[in-house]
Amino acid sequence: MKTFLIYLLAISAVSVLVCVYDKFASKHSMQRISERALLLFSVFGGSAAMYITMCIIRHKTKHNKFMWGLPLIILVQTAILLLIMQEFL
Repeated sequence: MKTFLIYLLAISAVSVLVCVYDKFASKHSMQRISERALLLFSVFGGSAAMYITMCIIRHKTKHNKFMWGLPLIILVQTAILLLIMQEFL
């Protein structure tokens, strides 16, 4: 469990950094992070942190793929986590 929490914190931190970098890159005409990569970071566990970050810094908030997709990913991940936890209890 401790390893999982460390992983979750790490992937969340990386997801925030990638999101902030992409916002910075968009403003300074630098190479961007692909939307696919952003979504992959979310799928691998950084969805909540990325969604909160995107809302705070107003990045990709007009893209339905992110504003609907990330909450959907969060719901699926929560359901999977609850099913896994239920097996261990």
